[in-house]
Amino acid sequence: MATATTEPNDLHNETNTWSVYTKTRSTINEQPLDNDELDKLTRYFHASMYLCLGMLYLKENPLLQEPLKKEHIKPRLLGHWGSDAGQSFTYIHFNRMIKKYDLDAFVISGPGHGAPGLISNFYLEGLYSEVYPNKSEDIEGLQKFFKQFSFPGGIGSHMTPETPGSIHEGGELGYSISHAFGAVFDHPHTIALTIVGDGESETGPLATSWHSNKFLNPITDGAVLPVLHLNGYKINNPTILARISEEELRSLMLGYGWTPYFVEGHDLESMHQAMAGTLEVCVQEILKYQKQARESGKVFRPKWPMIVLRSPKGWTAPREIEGHYLEGFWRAHQVPLPKVLTDPEQMKALETWMRGYGPDKLFTKEGKLIPELKELPPKGNKRMSANPITNGGVLRKPLRMPRFQDYGIKVDKPGSTHGPSMNIFAKLLRDIVKDNPTTFRVMGPDETESNKLGEIYKAGKKVWVNGYLPEDEDGGNLSPTGRVMEMLSEHTVEGWLEGYILSGRHGLINSYEPFIHIIDSMVNQHAKWIEKCLEVSWREAVSSLNILLTSTVWRQDHNGFTHQDPGFLDVMCNKSPEVVRIYLPPDANCLLSTMDHCFRSSNYVNVIVADKQGMHAQQSKSRSMLTPADHLQFLNMEDAITHCTKGIGVWQWASNDAGEEPDLVMAGCGDVSTQEALAATALLRHHLPELKIRFINVVDLFKLIQHGYHPHGLKDSEYTALFTSNKPVVFNFHSYPWLIHRLTYNRPGQEHMHVRGYKEKGNIDTPLELAIRNESDRYSLAMLAIDGLTKRLGNKGAATRQALLDERIRSMNYAYETGLDPEHYTDWKWPY
Repeated sequence: MATATTEPNDLHNETNTWSVYTKTRSTINEQPLDNDELDKLTRYFHASMYLCLGMLYLKENPLLQEPLKKEHIKPRLLGHWGSDAGQSFTYIHFNRMIKKYDLDAFVISGPGHGAPGLISNFYLEGLYSEVYPNKSEDIEGLQKFFKQFSFPGGIGSHMTPETPGSIHEGGELGYSISHAFGAVFDHPHTIALTIVGDGESETGPLATSWHSNKFLNPITDGAVLPVLHLNGYKINNPTILARISEEELRSLMLGYGWTPYFVEGHDLESMHQAMAGTLEVCVQEILKYQKQARESGKVFRPKWPMIVLRSPKGWTAPREIEGHYLEGFWRAHQVPLPKVLTDPEQMKALETWMRGYGPDKLFTKEGKLIPELKELPPKGNKRMSANPITNGGVLRKPLRMPRFQDYGIKVDKPGSTHGPSMNIFAKLLRDIVKDNPTTFRVMGPDETESNKLGEIYKAGKKVWVNGYLPEDEDGGNLSPTGRVMEMLSEHTVEGWLEGYILSGRHGLINSYEPFIHIIDSMVNQHAKWIEKCLEVSWREAVSSLNILLTSTVWRQDHNGFTHQDPGFLDVMCNKSPEVVRIYLPPDANCLLSTMDHCFRSSNYVNVIVADKQGMHAQQSKSRSMLTPADHLQFLNMEDAITHCTKGIGVWQWASNDAGEEPDLVMAGCGDVSTQEALAATALLRHHLPELKIRFINVVDLFKLIQHGYHPHGLKDSEYTALFTSNKPVVFNFHSYPWLIHRLTYNRPGQEHMHVRGYKEKGNIDTPLELAIRNESDRYSLAMLAIDGLTKRLGNKGAATRQALLDERIRSMNYAYETGLDPEHYTDWKWPY
């Protein structure tokens, strides 16, 4: 039986749909521009295109006031040309709408490497020179403006933090729409003009972010106007959305809940008319929907407008060079004429191309944009490049914070009280939401209730602008005015939160620990953004990105191996020490103190690891009062504050070495890991009472690293005062054990450090069984200590070691037979 195939020739009937080299096609056929407007828009566009080429190529002779020479060209040609024209074209046209309708707007550049298209506009409208006076609007300033681009000591080729008007670099593609929505939540008068690259549109994060329109409240939030820029090619391949039929693409956008408008072609004059008419309709629709919702007081979900802009890749470049396609093909993606320094013909072609824009007619001899063009863009903060939202720290106000001490749990005796740590924190979170009704949001992927944070719904329910059923009243906790935002896309909720805090607000994302890896690279990009912002003097500090990891590895026994991965901490340890903080509070009071600190902080990525589950409740007289959320509590509030302030410390109540040399240092980092380390300490003190044991708990992970490598790091003298330099240390760690060895590398006594943690061993285990698999349980830790004390104990510890091994085996067998852990494990309390 023959198999049907599709040959390229069979697709020629689609060429007129895919190609831009046809008559301009547009959903809106108005022609709102008169000849004067059309002429000025074209010349302004040419001025921006000239600047884009200047950024790619020139380090001298910025207005070509003398013939172009090799010494005028940068020695390394870096940057991207392909999407510059489409982005500049969109920006210039939206400026017209800002002036006509007195809009408050800013721009997000999704394509990433297309920064010249927007930076050129920021310079033309004067903002760049205001922020950087040495990049003045004259010949000298323009020369410096060109030279700095993709040049050592200058700026990168994205919309980097050094670029005023940017909250989105686009280094990693896929986050433009989610960042845009995050920035307009609770900013009811703002429109985020969001240019979405068609290469970017092939990413998973971008695909899910189209659904953000189901969460936008037209009364209290602003609007996002996406412009899907189809220039047809990535680095070396066609883009998917540029090669599907218009009907299919329209259906895709309609299915996402948008109203698509198409503007397609290459002829500049007719494209100007089409874009002007289309933007007019889109802005009118946005304002109409907002007026309808705000006057009626009724929240509904509009079919918000979006634009599909199909224009040539590298628009306004020569169509062909040396017998090969340039404009409209993948060769226009990066530097369009890469051999100008070695090929005289390319040098000549570049000069002809640049002079074709008419720089002598666009700029004065002194290097200023001519006055009639200078009047085109908006003024002051109406310029998208100057919108305060793009420097969110200017707008940021401190949170109204309740007194966290009032939410603490009473601990009369360390290690003897049980309590639901996460539920206790949820009460503080509830009141933060209540007291900050327009500046604080909680994000998460459908896990807020699961993570024991449901108390928050008393102050702010889950945002939902997408239809209701009667059963939603029975615990659905849905509301169009909610403060919790959930969508089962970690990328999208993370993007919302990043956009929200970068535009001057505060928030928290909570996630299952094993699946935070989904946004490893996304958090990486945010950390890099913050690090660069620290170097930019005019960037005001923004609220920290607070990431609460729960449903942690040691209490994912019921979900099994797939849900057991604490490795996000390893990823974060690679980021700049100026930016990243990692906290592992051992109990409820420490969690409260830690979260208060994190919510008050700025310009950090704070990672907080705290489990939502305690010992699993099992039916017995002694356990009937325990719930799955109960954790053993260790410190009263005063001690918790002191401990968290230090970040690391000896727990004297768990130690018996006061005034003496310890035989052993036992340490715990993480709530469950600390409890097992304490239990191991108790076992050793019971069986070998002559041992002197010092117990240390670590809340701030970076206390372990040497002082010169992180601001929180201890000096060697401080470190050895805790861990000694010559005694065995048994360290029970929440995550992978080798991270502790890395952090304590070259510390005095490092060779005496024995670390246990998660070693990638797991299954559907009981909590104790899972710990045993990874040798992170109390019995294994105590045996490890005995093994390290042979010089001190000789053979004296042999019987104890045997007893501990027997108990470990019995515990494993009990779990296999009953599916439960022994009561002496689940009911354990500190015995001293």
